[in-house]
Amino acid sequence: MKNKNAKIYIAGHKGLVGSALARKLEGDGYSNLVFRDSNQLDLRRQTDVEKFFEEEKPEYVFLAAAKAGGIFANYNYKAEFIYDNVMIATNVIHSAYKAGVKKLINLGSSCIYPRLAPQPLKEEYLLTAKLESTNEPYAVAKITAIKLCRYYCEQYKTNFISVMPANLYGPGDKFDLEKAHVLPALMRKFHLAKLLFEGKYDKVCEDLKEYGNMPMLGEEQASNLTGRQIIDHLAKFGITKDSVILWGTGDSSRELLYVDDLADACIFLMKQYDVNELGELINIGTGVDLKIKEIADLIKDLVGFNGEICYDNSKPDGTPRKLLEVSKLNSLGWRAKTNLEKGMIETYNYYVRRKGAS
Repeated sequence: MKNKNAKIYIAGHKGLVGSALARKLEGDGYSNLVFRDSNQLDLRRQTDVEKFFEEEKPEYVFLAAAKAGGIFANYNYKAEFIYDNVMIATNVIHSAYKAGVKKLINLGSSCIYPRLAPQPLKEEYLLTAKLESTNEPYAVAKITAIKLCRYYCEQYKTNFISVMPANLYGPGDKFDLEKAHVLPALMRKFHLAKLLFEGKYDKVCEDLKEYGNMPMLGEEQASNLTGRQIIDHLAKFGITKDSVILWGTGDSSRELLYVDDLADACIFLMKQYDVNELGELINIGTGVDLKIKEIADLIKDLVGFNGEICYDNSKPDGTPRKLLEVSKLNSLGWRAKTNLEKGMIETYNYYVRRKGAS
């Protein structure tokens, strides 16, 4: 990828990872990027994907398209998570092979590792024990993509690399209360609780219109909610003016990776290394994790919410710990650059800059 005019396709360019990849590549001077949104190209449809690759003939592919979300979404939309992600991966990887793509990077997830695997998680722990039940459909789909890349490399001599990032966050993230990952979901919950405490119901309505989670109301109705309706609605998500209720015990741990660091790592690997040097997959992370309780406390302080944090022990925690062993990538000359405090500030600033959040 030394040629700055090389044709590069980013699948999922509007998502958290895809948008970060596009920012980084454009900033590095790459001028021939190919994008298609879901209205233009449904990656779940094989014939459409094959036609796209035949016509565009990209040289390099970043497979960042996926149906993703936090523990609530994984728990409640299991069929969608496995179907959508298996179809996306199968169609893109096979079409990339048929079109003669020079190199592909497949974005996975740390949830592929067994629930009770030794910590930190080494690449060779894949499929050595049972998965975490709350995100098993998503994990199975991601493992399928890893194996597709591996066996296409073995049989067809492709150069398809799979990377496993830690829990991601950053500008471009989704803040949906049901489907977001841990950090943006917590950030929005504390922000809405703060707005309730301050009595800024108009700002809450604007936020709900912008970010969703008003299933029973249309946009016009959301503008005319009474204070009582707002309070009752947010209470369903564990949000009140005095407290925020979170799922589980808060004792499970997560490693958080700023999305721009992930983009930098992926482009580094695309430029510098080939599949034979890396093996089946490679972890991307910081090598440091925190308990959910600690993350929640940090976000609460950043947002400026003065109420309580409560934990619903009847709800699942998810995987107890997911800390990636990143020595392989570090040995290649790459390390994460963004510390958590800076990354959280950037993410919160992105959120509040959006219409209606502040």
